[in-house]
Amino acid sequence: MNTEKATARRLTAEEVSELGLQDEIFVSAEADGLPLDCCAPAFLTKPGKNFEGGSFTAKTVFGEEIHVLPDNAEERGIWVADKTGEEIEVLQSAGVLLNLALFVPNGNKESLDSLYAAARDAFGAGIVQRWSEEAVAVPDVKVDLFEEPARGRKNTNNQNRDRRALDIYPTRVRFLEPSEGWKFVVEPHKEIVDDTPTI
Repeated sequence: MNTEKATARRLTAEEVSELGLQDEIFVSAEADGLPLDCCAPAFLTKPGKNFEGGSFTAKTVFGEEIHVLPDNAEERGIWVADKTGEEIEVLQSAGVLLNLALFVPNGNKESLDSLYAAARDAFGAGIVQRWSEEAVAVPDVKVDLFEEPARGRKNTNNQNRDRRALDIYPTRVRFLEPSEGWKFVVEPHKEIVDDTPTI
């Protein structure tokens, strides 16, 4: 486990209520619900003044949501960096977890195994692991992807459309997110034909 020492001060509920979303704090480190004997960098999920009942929710940089009662002496509490405070152990990020969806043309077991072997050679045999594997046949078809306002008026023309991406496979659309307030419209791909007369 990769940790480092940090000097921090425990906050009271009143002090936490003055924090905003940008303030860096430390809370108890948890991984899949398993508490670890150290802290993790975190941020409040909403401004401290908006919490009710004295319980605060923080999200660690590792994506875990932690509910904390700062004034409860039996809990680990919420900490903030302070040179005059006490020393705590802080869990550090030792790497990045990638969830990959790979498209392998004419993919078969041999080609997937060679991809896996190449990744292990590049990053180390103990680093690259197959956590779950789903082989899905992908149709050889392309679509056009548009964005349009999520609450558009009916009977309007398509001038509000924004062509987000061209010639993409339908399976890739699942991994994209529309802009805030917009939604995706997926249509069969149409080749752009330039019928401008030429001399």
